[in-house]
Amino acid sequence: MNKIQSFFQNIRTFFITGKTPYIFSIAYVLATTLLVYFFPQQQFFFLLFLGSAWFIYALPLTRKFRIILGVVVALLIVPVLGIRNIFYFEVIFQICVFAALALGLNIVVGFAGLLNLGYVAFYAVGAYLWGIFGSQQLFLLNAIPGTAAPDTSFLLPGDMFYLFILLGMVVAALVGILLGLPVLRVRGDYLAIVTLGFGEVIRVLANNLDKPINLTNGPQGITPIQRPSLPQGLQDALNVVFNPLVGRYATVDEFYNMLFYLLALLVIIFIILLVVRLDDSKFGRAWAAIREDELAAAAMGINVVNYKLAAFAVGASFAGTMGVLFAASRTFVSPDSFNFMQSIGVLSMVILGGLGSIPGVIVGAAVVTVLNLQVLQGLSLWLSSLRQSDGVIPIINFAWRNLSTQLDPAKYQRMLFGLILIIMMIYRPEGIIPAKRRKREEVNNLDNDTTPPQGDIQEAGYGSA
Repeated sequence: MNKIQSFFQNIRTFFITGKTPYIFSIAYVLATTLLVYFFPQQQFFFLLFLGSAWFIYALPLTRKFRIILGVVVALLIVPVLGIRNIFYFEVIFQICVFAALALGLNIVVGFAGLLNLGYVAFYAVGAYLWGIFGSQQLFLLNAIPGTAAPDTSFLLPGDMFYLFILLGMVVAALVGILLGLPVLRVRGDYLAIVTLGFGEVIRVLANNLDKPINLTNGPQGITPIQRPSLPQGLQDALNVVFNPLVGRYATVDEFYNMLFYLLALLVIIFIILLVVRLDDSKFGRAWAAIREDELAAAAMGINVVNYKLAAFAVGASFAGTMGVLFAASRTFVSPDSFNFMQSIGVLSMVILGGLGSIPGVIVGAAVVTVLNLQVLQGLSLWLSSLRQSDGVIPIINFAWRNLSTQLDPAKYQRMLFGLILIIMMIYRPEGIIPAKRRKREEVNNLDNDTTPPQGDIQEAGYGSA
């Protein structure tokens, strides 16, 4: 066992000393990029490519080198690979969306210690805000759902979408404050129950506000929702750049996917910078104090209610912004997109990554999203192709076509996430990447546990006479 540990320690030392991390990071990015470029349908190679983000973050690189390599990957390599296989844009866009949601919920749960089970409601607020004002819906208030005339005009031009990104942030923050005012005086399980009810109220309202005034179009959802304009001149200029790299001209749908990927990337960078500053500010310290002991925090002069409201408002604003992006990218919103399991999914990302850890929740969001969109769905498609063949399972001589569809991995998504959370709680409760503050707390607790009792200290000659 010691030899094995020594072997892996030597490998780790090799990769973090000298110029090795720089050479390895460049070689890894280049190798995985070429694999995905020449084999765009092989999703396993794309999973290896996503690992380059982890190496850029984890290896001991200078900040300047890390930023340059990250910019090359995000602004050049990903667009090229995304145009060659548009599904990759969708995966990274979903990772950015859920990373933003996880960072927002991390402020509420990880920083302030407030269990919110209805967080997806703020996501719905942003989506329906642009869904209502960016569509024809306000001209159809008295119409029966599904009977809209095809020539109905839009209320606002599509480029107002950029303004609504900010409005979604503000409106969702206000909704978070309105929710917090009556409920933040309750604690623990009661707060979780109240927020769960709030999330269901928002979903049910979206599902039923098609009468007497057709505001949300009910369970049919709102469509079409406008996208921002993409001038033909800009598309031609981009094709001049990407045509030699991709090998063909990109379509307008591919450019729209690239646009929303870049917008989501800008939003997630802004959110990360804001959360880092908040974590090191008096807000972050006050939230940590409230999380550890609310009564002690109040005794030290911290306005507990105001800081709780601030946590709810900031967390909700991130969800509202991403809701606007989601509505515009899909051109469709419906109540089914904002059910209770979405809140549980975001909460599982936070727990998996590490409560209070900024890089941890991003990794948690990436892991859960990749499992959803690629691993489980890929396995289901693979089994489906086997069922259509004449092959048999070796040894037991069982025909693949007789394999039940109930065994599709995609149907066991919730069970898999439940098992992951159970394993994490048993073997690594602090998450994949623990928060720095929690690491310091664990070190202090370990030091306190190893301190001998006062009687032992005195007997050893270190106590007072």
